[in-house]
Amino acid sequence: MTKALIIGGGVAGPTAAMALHRAGVESTVYERYPHAAADIGAFLTFAVNGMDALRAIEANGAVIGLGHPTPTLVFRSGTGRVLGEIPLGGSLSDGTVTHTIKRAELYGALQDAAAGRGIPVEYGKNLIGVQHLSGGGVRALFDDDTHADGDLLIGADGIRSTVRTLIDPNAPEPRYVPVLNVGGYAKAADVPNVPVGPGTFEMTFGNKCFFGYTVLANGEIWWFANPPRRKGQTSPSTDTEWRAELRALFARDNTPANDIIDATPGAISAWSTFDMPRVPVWHRDSMIIIGDAAHATSPASGQGASMAIEDAVILAKCIRDGRDIPSSFETFERLRRDRVEKIVAAGARSSNSKAAGVVGRVLRDAFMPMFLKKMAKGGDKSAGFMFDHHIEWDERVAV
Repeated sequence: MTKALIIGGGVAGPTAAMALHRAGVESTVYERYPHAAADIGAFLTFAVNGMDALRAIEANGAVIGLGHPTPTLVFRSGTGRVLGEIPLGGSLSDGTVTHTIKRAELYGALQDAAAGRGIPVEYGKNLIGVQHLSGGGVRALFDDDTHADGDLLIGADGIRSTVRTLIDPNAPEPRYVPVLNVGGYAKAADVPNVPVGPGTFEMTFGNKCFFGYTVLANGEIWWFANPPRRKGQTSPSTDTEWRAELRALFARDNTPANDIIDATPGAISAWSTFDMPRVPVWHRDSMIIIGDAAHATSPASGQGASMAIEDAVILAKCIRDGRDIPSSFETFERLRRDRVEKIVAAGARSSNSKAAGVVGRVLRDAFMPMFLKKMAKGGDKSAGFMFDHHIEWDERVAV
């Protein structure tokens, strides 16, 4: 039986293992962290196309009930004026809509689902190198002086992928996105006049900073902000400094941002964001990269997790139906590259619009209502192509 070594236990890795299992391919997932997902990251948008891809391998049950539904986006200007309202991906045939989920919960659910199918997940395994075996296949070398042999190796190890550089030492570095991410959780009871109920994500293009929040049915508020930051520009280093900067950024805006931030317990900090606009080489010999390792998109696209899941399922189909591993990899790239690079580009445009200057803000606020109205009526295909992607497991791949 063909055996796959999967590097990375986030979203793409366990999903690839489950998809390969259904395709009759044995695999083991190797995760560099010493334990299962705990408090990794904040929250993310899990779009309907990602859930649909999980359904193709009967793994959607693992994430049903996680997070909360957010099927609608409302956009406002810094004055509080509504610029438009659009659906966030529509719904599947069973009524499933886009959800907002804590990243650690999604990771943990997928890891547990893989383990439930008898797929080994080994923790504390940091890949440092590979050897190509004389009879074909590949050996993964870990920093604890252990190794593992397989017929192929899948790099699902994220934007700072080790596998990417092992495949191509000249692979590009991640590209800096000129907005930071700050986020947290508060209670609606502690915030006066929160003007939105469950199911809606409020997005405000502030005068100096973008702000988004959603209210859960249980009264929690999940929020994020994207302070513009040039590469190399100094940032606050303490909770007190960050709160002061955010208050100043939102001081002129008609938004509950500062009330929500003031009601947020614990320390507030920020992290940089990056994307991968184009990785020229996805595979070599018996190695391939998927998910963020191949095409990371900025969080503004809301598609990172869904793209990783689509990759995992389609790669398994290509291996199932391909003549051999190299041709399966070539087919996978042919099927995926154009779609994912378009989504990365869309995410970059969204991120850059959050950091617009004075003239850019005026033009954005003037033309966005027309653009959003067109999207809401289905007349614009720029978002539809993201969400309407469907994978039919039993349909054979043309190689």
